[in-house]
Amino acid sequence: MPCGTVVRNQETGEVLGEILTDGQTLRVAQGGQGGLGNLHFVSSTNRTPRQFTPGGENQVLTLRLELKLIAQVGLVGYPNAGKSTLIRQISRAHPKVASYPFTTLHPVLGVITFSDYRTVRIADLPGLIEGAHAGVGLGHAFLRHIERTELLVFVLDCAGVDGRTPQADYEHLLDELGRHEADLLHRPRLLVANKMDLPGAEDLLADFSAATGTQPIPISARDGAGLEALRAAIETHFFPPADQNPAAGIPDEIPS
Repeated sequence: MPCGTVVRNQETGEVLGEILTDGQTLRVAQGGQGGLGNLHFVSSTNRTPRQFTPGGENQVLTLRLELKLIAQVGLVGYPNAGKSTLIRQISRAHPKVASYPFTTLHPVLGVITFSDYRTVRIADLPGLIEGAHAGVGLGHAFLRHIERTELLVFVLDCAGVDGRTPQADYEHLLDELGRHEADLLHRPRLLVANKMDLPGAEDLLADFSAATGTQPIPISARDGAGLEALRAAIETHFFPPADQNPAAGIPDEIPS
């Protein structure tokens, strides 16, 4: 099984264990006591024995295997926010990129390599929309993978391409995460204002910052502008200098 596999009892829903490390062994059912085959009854006078003993009864279970990606960074955002373009730019992943919603139907893993060859795994997760916690859109196909991430990177469309504001998107994203698992609202997060190369993006970013009291990192995933600042923020979070708080500069939640 790949690392990140959760094993459940199909009938009861009980979690029997998780595969988290390479080479890990997980026992989910007890085998029966083995019986003796005809080889055990061979003797000088019984060269071709027909005897045997039956084995003991074994445990039978129906299992459900669920994969949850093991990534340190999860890209969170509405469909068409530019997550796939972003992960292509900052890692060696090559997801499909197109100008329509739900281009990414499955999580895509990439690796960010820093100048000292330290690495961080990043996941481009399928677009999250309002009602995802109840199965709308890709629903839990997205949400279950974000449970293991250490840092959430919210990719916000600051050009309003689909007629929404970044503030509304951010509030809906937080609401969906909280409805799925309240602990996700307490994860460190980084806000990224994407599509800053498009008209109107500067005004929408200013409105967002004024309303939320946060200052997202402005980028253009398509042109590559601002990506070094984003990489630096991710690197500082995971590999902070000895005298620096690893959560410095990362907002925890929208001010009430």
